[in-house]
Amino acid sequence: MISLAFILTCLAVCIVPGVGVVYTAATALGRGRQAGLAAAAGCTLGPLPHLAAAILGLAAILHTSAVLYSVLKWAGVAYLLWLAYGALKGGGTLHITPDRSAGSMRKIAVRGTLLNVLNPKLSIFFLALLPPFLSGNPATATQEMIALGAVFMAVTFLTFAAYALFAAAARDAVLTSEKAMAWLNRTIAGAMGLLAAKLATERV
Repeated sequence: MISLAFILTCLAVCIVPGVGVVYTAATALGRGRQAGLAAAAGCTLGPLPHLAAAILGLAAILHTSAVLYSVLKWAGVAYLLWLAYGALKGGGTLHITPDRSAGSMRKIAVRGTLLNVLNPKLSIFFLALLPPFLSGNPATATQEMIALGAVFMAVTFLTFAAYALFAAAARDAVLTSEKAMAWLNRTIAGAMGLLAAKLATERV
């Protein structure tokens, strides 16, 4: 069940830059270490509904329902584009600014949670990730999936926290250059836009 192979698989999945990594790193750059860790916590909580869906078998329904899948997908696209607009125009959570006030940690965490809640691919991901590591005993399958999901979330938080701490450490160097801040804001907006485009082209 829980093995080194599973932990390494989780680590490989989490290290690859995606929506959560971009959001966490950008938040740490824009708001500092505490905000970055709040973003990491929020992004870690986001997969919970998808994990529950996989355990309960609802992910299969989501996968076969084109309407339900499309609604969730386009809600995610709209949210990513909104974050991209905020980073580009200023005032958004991801906008990098010399202001050192961290802002509301709860709002930052909630936004991170929404990023993953609105990603329908996560339900399918858990259905693909967990079964190969189950013991094969139907009587313990639910408990095993819960345990594997807990390990995945722990690895997710630790990985994202590392990204947050690294980005926060680079914050001072970034804030000393207005040109660097401008280019980073454009890069963050572009990254969110590309992720939105990728999600928009995903099919059931």
